[in-house]
Amino acid sequence: MTRLDNVVAHFARPAQPTPTHRRGTTLPPHRLPHLPGQVAIPEQARTPGPSALERFNHAPADTTRQALLTCLRSLRWAHRLADHRPYPDLDALLAASDEAAYDLTAADLAEALAGETLPTLPDDTYGVAHTALNAAHAAYEARFGHVFVISQADAPPAELLDRTLEGIRSRLGNDPEEERVVVAEELRRLARERLTSQLRGTGNCATS
Repeated sequence: MTRLDNVVAHFARPAQPTPTHRRGTTLPPHRLPHLPGQVAIPEQARTPGPSALERFNHAPADTTRQALLTCLRSLRWAHRLADHRPYPDLDALLAASDEAAYDLTAADLAEALAGETLPTLPDDTYGVAHTALNAAHAAYEARFGHVFVISQADAPPAELLDRTLEGIRSRLGNDPEEERVVVAEELRRLARERLTSQLRGTGNCATS
């Protein structure tokens, strides 16, 4: 070998080693149809997160009670539902809510009513019937000393105003004890509706 051959051999790129293994026929590459030559990465399976009921069952007691108080502002009711966790399903929770609501005293009902607001009606309702609604609510509060509450979950939006006015007018004829029974039932129904809305992720307890 000449001196020139030695120099050329010194700077020449070494030969690449022969592969010792190849992709077998049982492991074909998964090609993306819109990106030839690109290997598709299989999508990782997603582990479902905890349900709303599971979060409710395992949240700290103080957190749970505060959430419950937005459904019904009764400390007795909220403590009772929080203390009896866990619940196996929504029906069990709603049954416990009903039972706790039936056991509320007059003082408990007064506490719950103090946290209520006027029934939710369509946005333009108060503009359309402002005078009639104001007069009806004022007459009701003057007679019973608390805000008018009513559950209207099954009412079409177009009927909410009429049902509210009719409810106030018909209940103005109750004596205080009769109205207390009606109010207790309406609060029980509102608590159920708000709990259901919260646990199904369609709202929160603060809205009826």
